[in-house]
Amino acid sequence: MNIRPLYDRIVVKRIEESGETMMGGIIIPDSAKEKPQEGEVVAVGKGKRAEDGKLIALDVVVGDKILFGKYSGSDIKIDGNEYLIMREDEVLGVLEGNGAGKKKK
Repeated sequence: MNIRPLYDRIVVKRIEESGETMMGGIIIPDSAKEKPQEGEVVAVGKGKRAEDGKLIALDVVVGDKILFGKYSGSDIKIDGNEYLIMREDEVLGVLEGNGAGKKKK
């Protein structure tokens, strides 16, 4: 992927839920399904500039599994793949455990 988000923005690939959703034996088409609110961070910006000019680093890193709001970010398509680009402050939380995300040093 050839994108570098600016400032405090991140690029997220949605994590699709496995299996088809069936209610009462009726298959729900993809267009009617809710989009997942969980994703993996694939690119991050350098950080946000404070009023004094200092760079404030982001808390999320590439590889983190995150939760975000239903209407967060903007949908983008790069090389035929769909991603979401959003500001770090739209992230609700980072999922930890069971190999989710990478350890920060």
